[in-house]
Amino acid sequence: MSPESKLSRREREIMDVIFSLGQATASEIQEQLSDAPSNTAVRTHLRILEEKGHLTHKRDGKRFVYRPRQSKKRVGQSALGRILKVYFGDSFEQAVAAHLANPKSKLTEEELDALDELIREARNSKRNQS
Repeated sequence: MSPESKLSRREREIMDVIFSLGQATASEIQEQLSDAPSNTAVRTHLRILEEKGHLTHKRDGKRFVYRPRQSKKRVGQSALGRILKVYFGDSFEQAVAAHLANPKSKLTEEELDALDELIREARNSKRNQS
């Protein structure tokens, strides 16, 4: 089980804010949360997230600035794996098909070209492994 799957809904929401901002203070996090809890509650969650090993902080004057311990890319890969498993039966193809079928999904020509290139690279890599 991945570390982020052990987070409560509020802890995951706080981590999402920190990942989107790169780093943040308790006040900055509180501003971004839905149904924002008190500043004390946010600080309590931040302390717990540090204890669980998800965050680190540095002092900036009187403020603490929080940063994730793992890279956004690594956590994103883990989250994507969880989404694929839970919602798409571990099928990347089904996930991409669902995304492309969504009318709100508007890929640009450049994005489609980039996807084509990634698929070509994956095919070449697979052939070279054989």
